[in-house]
Amino acid sequence: MPLEARATRFAPSPTGPLHLGHAYAALIAQERAGAGRVLLRIEDIDQSRCRPEFETQIYDDLRWLGFDWVGPVMRQSDRLPAYRAALAGLAAVGVIYPCRCTRADIRASLSAPQEGAPLGPDGVTYPGTCRARSMSEASPQDAIRLNMSAALARVGRLSFVEHGPEHPGRHVIDNDWLRDVAGDVVLARRDMGTSYHLSVVVDDAAQAITEVTRGSDLFDATSVHVLLQALLQLPQPSYYHHALIRDDDGKRLAKRDDARALALCRAHGQTPDDIRLSLGLAPDA
Repeated sequence: MPLEARATRFAPSPTGPLHLGHAYAALIAQERAGAGRVLLRIEDIDQSRCRPEFETQIYDDLRWLGFDWVGPVMRQSDRLPAYRAALAGLAAVGVIYPCRCTRADIRASLSAPQEGAPLGPDGVTYPGTCRARSMSEASPQDAIRLNMSAALARVGRLSFVEHGPEHPGRHVIDNDWLRDVAGDVVLARRDMGTSYHLSVVVDDAAQAITEVTRGSDLFDATSVHVLLQALLQLPQPSYYHHALIRDDDGKRLAKRDDARALALCRAHGQTPDDIRLSLGLAPDA
C-alpha cells in the first residue's frame, strides 16, 4: 500500500504518565502515516486504573512532542455498545461461551506444572473448563471466551501482511498454535464488557485503520486479531510491529519507570528533538 494512503493510530491507556516507549510508538505511527492520517485512541476500558489526570497529561505530552492527530479522539469507555454488538454477532454463530474460572482456578486445573504450561497472548493456555457452557447461562460475574476450535472451523486458513523490521512479509496463521497455545482467549472481562483483543479489532475497523503500528510484544496477538476480523467480517489492516524501548538492564519500559516519563524529560529541559535523537529517530523537519 502506498505510504500516502496509510491510516495509523496511537492508542495509549491513561493509567500513568507517558514514557519514552510511548513516545517511540507515537512517532512511529506518525512516521508510517506519511501523508495519510494518524489518529488517537484512548484505551480506557480498565476504569479501575485509568485516571482523568493521566488522560489530560497524554494530550499535553503528545502536543509537546509534535504528534499531530486527526480528531476527534476515540475513547473506548464510550464504545461499550459497539463491543456488545460484536459479542452478540459472535454469539449468533456459536463461537463464544461464558467462563466463571478465576486465574487460581486455571492454575489449579492444569495437569502440567505452571512453569511448563504453554503461554499464549493471554498467558497460560486456558484448559477449556467452561467450554460446554451456553451463552444462555451467562451472568455478570462471567468472562466471555472465544471457542477457538469452533472459530477456526468457520474461517479456515488466514494470513496477514507484516511491514515491521523483524518479520516482514505475508504470514500464514498457524491454526494449531491458535488452538493449542493461544487457546480460548478472553473477549470480555468481568465488569469491563470487553477485552483488549475484542476492542482493538472493533475500534481499528471503526477508525478505518489501514496499518496497525505497535510493539513487537504484540506480534503473536495478531493471529487472534486477524481471526476476529474474519469472524466479524471486518476489513483486515496490515501490521507494523516495531522494537521495544528498554532500560539499561534490557527490560521493557513500563509506567512505573517515572525517570523516563516525558513530563520529567520536559521539566529537565529536553526538547522534542532531543527525545527523537535519544530514540534513534531523525529530528523533526
